[in-house]
Amino acid sequence: MMACVGYLVGETVANPFGVTGPANDQLSQLPVVPFALMGLFIGVAETFRATKGFVEPGAETDFQSLRESYYPGDIGFDPLGLKPKTAAEFDKRQAQEISNGRLAMFGVAGMCAQECVNHLPIMPFQFQ
Repeated sequence: MMACVGYLVGETVANPFGVTGPANDQLSQLPVVPFALMGLFIGVAETFRATKGFVEPGAETDFQSLRESYYPGDIGFDPLGLKPKTAAEFDKRQAQEISNGRLAMFGVAGMCAQECVNHLPIMPFQFQ
């Protein structure tokens, strides 16, 4: 869902790196240091999630064993206290999030396809 916002904001709001044009072309315009920091941040976040959810591979476990205390999608990060209190409410909220996420993926796919076809930004105006 944030990808939809990222497409529109990235094309219309001025940024400190001088990245302009269609969102599909913006990642290649980033300087090396911000690109490397972004990759490092994503790697750290994914490593944290993996160590939280998966058992370390060993002789008595297979490659993708989940921890007994881990519930998929719940990594314990809830600074605003919005997580439902019961497992049934959490399941319902998780199903809603998955449905909304799928709809958002269709929206982003449409934006990406449009930019691949006409090589123009989604929004007709940009800040220079």
